Amino acid sequence: PDREHLIYPLGCTVILKSLKDGKQEFLHGHTNNVSCVTVSKSGRYIASGQVTFMGFKAIHARLQLHKAKVEGLAFSPNDKYLVSLGGQDDGSIEVWNLESKEAICGSPATASPSSTPTTATTSSSPPANLPNRKIRPTECQTGQLKRIVNCIEIPDDLFFYCGTTSGDILKVNLKARLLNSCRPRKQKFSKGVNTLKVLKSGDILVGSGDVLNVVFCHSSSNPHRKVELEGGLTSIAVRGEGHQFFAGTEAAQIYSLGYTDIKEELIATSHNSAVNDVAFPFCSQDDIRVWHAETSKELCKQARTHTDTMRFVRNQMVLANTLFSSVCYHPEEYEIITSGTDRKIGYWEVYDGSAIRELEGSLSGAINGMHISQDGQHLVTGGDEKLVKVWDYSEGELTQVGVGHSGSITSIKISANNRSMVSTSVDGAVLRWRYPHPSSP
Repeated sequence: PDREHLIYPLGCTVILKSLKDGKQEFLHGHTNNVSCVTVSKSGRYIASGQVTFMGFKAIHARLQLHKAKVEGLAFSPNDKYLVSLGGQDDGSIEVWNLESKEAICGSPATASPSSTPTTATTSSSPPANLPNRKIRPTECQTGQLKRIVNCIEIPDDLFFYCGTTSGDILKVNLKARLLNSCRPRKQKFSKGVNTLKVLKSGDILVGSGDVLNVVFCHSSSNPHRKVELEGGLTSIAVRGEGHQFFAGTEAAQIYSLGYTDIKEELIATSHNSAVNDVAFPFCSQDDIRVWHAETSKELCKQARTHTDTMRFVRNQMVLANTLFSSVCYHPEEYEIITSGTDRKIGYWEVYDGSAIRELEGSLSGAINGMHISQDGQHLVTGGDEKLVKVWDYSEGELTQVGVGHSGSITSIKISANNRSMVSTSVDGAVLRWRYPHPSSP
């Protein structure tokens, strides 16, 4: 509401980013990926929901009632109440009192057990009997028209708009609960309507698939403009009177667009899947990104093909029948070593990606962490068998074994001076070890 900050989830964290200087604040507290975020009308509260619970990350309160994923959240206009919607395994809608931090009423979100609730929003006069702790659902009359609704937008207390999987938008009278219109009639939005926003001018922003559509309701010459973005659109946020708006996609990209030219500008980007390990370069499931360590800004990204001048080009891939969990460059950069769920340590040629040899790195369980000493003569590993192992790099022989963790080892590193090692584990311990092959002073 202050028009100066952009709020969005990233994994288990909610990020507040200043639009003026780009500074970020991180709100922690979730234990799983955040599924939805909403802000109260006054800007006083932020609510965020995840797969197992929802919570206010100020932290004002942590509210737990839904059995599974929280599908949607919405504040009342007076900031007194919060509405939460459970997903397919929960199927309930709850109203919370922000002052007492308690659930005051609830109800099944759908009339049919086979239906799945997908979105939540509020108007100035919600159909809830708060003193009697009841929610009064009222079915809207759409005649013979049957649609599956993905998203709902209430710009005022006269009408609300529903985006459907069929690619059209339903306009419903909020008081009469009657269908007013359904459009477009011919050229529907491909891949359905994922998200929409109604501007004060009456124009509508529609996210369908990987296309952002702007529907000009008062223009007959150019009623429709669109721009293609990377990844399917998941959310749209409007700044001010609608002169600027932001679009988020499934590819973990956030774009800024102007109302007059509808030209996209990428302002934030991130990996959209788990990052298993970090080396140079590092990657996630679909892309490779190079980051500047001091400014934490992305310098370049490689998705499928190079679009700019590159010093080196590799047409080979490192392939193995395993889920890789760790990768290390040899200090002289002529080889890389990998480890994963197949319990093997793989040596690979950097220049053509060919396999050199494999070591049996573990008798039971995956190898989760690995590191090479600064002189390149030894490497250390740790994994599900809870042992720290030191290996001779050239000979591939096991030289030392360390016992200390009671749970699977998740990461292990050798200090820069080759005198100590540090390992972490799911048992919550961080252990420091004496490195058995210290460098000469």
